[in-house]
Amino acid sequence: MSLHIEAKVGDIAETILLPGDPLRAKWIAENFFENPVCFNTVRNMFGYTGTYKGKKISVMGTGMGIPSISIYTHELITEYGVKNLIRVGSAGSYQKDVKIRDIVLAMSASSTSNINNFRFDNANYSPTADFKLFQKAVEIAKNKNIELKAGNILSSDEFYADDFESYQKWSKFGVMCVEMETSGLYTIAAKHNVNALSILTISDSLVTGERTSTKERESTFKDMIEIAIEM
Repeated sequence: MSLHIEAKVGDIAETILLPGDPLRAKWIAENFFENPVCFNTVRNMFGYTGTYKGKKISVMGTGMGIPSISIYTHELITEYGVKNLIRVGSAGSYQKDVKIRDIVLAMSASSTSNINNFRFDNANYSPTADFKLFQKAVEIAKNKNIELKAGNILSSDEFYADDFESYQKWSKFGVMCVEMETSGLYTIAAKHNVNALSILTISDSLVTGERTSTKERESTFKDMIEIAIEM
């Protein structure tokens, strides 16, 4: 079975940033890495390795949804020895006090996906963040005077839900925001005994209907990337 990544062993660092958008991976490499080198172009899922403050670091897109991120993280861990996987993505707020441009650390990830139901015979597995990465992100944000929020988030299989108001059920139980990948990332990382954390920037709110512009997302994503890359 052929891999979805064309890199050679050693091309990818033990720590990798994982945006969903491959063009965001390119943007991160070009704006934050020293001497970035592209290690993957298969399916245009761009991946780069460079250095940051003298340390080797990588970044790669994962696509949209739990199946996509699960494929790439499985290969990154089992074939390339990646140990620290940090998702940097966008999310939609489910709470009034989680506002656009806020940064959220996903402590745990609920999901509408059935992948873990199949894996655990309809038992409820709760994918969670790595504590050391979580603690480090909090410390870095504090030093940079970047405010964080943290809690349970939802990894959904749907982007355009048939019932828009269905988010209120999750909101009522304290779920902070919705995205599409973290549950898969945390599950695969736990399976292989490596470290994972999702850092999310709120790009829109299902509560207020507000949305950030492309330019605003770029500037607020910068704070999120600075936290992740310092880790």
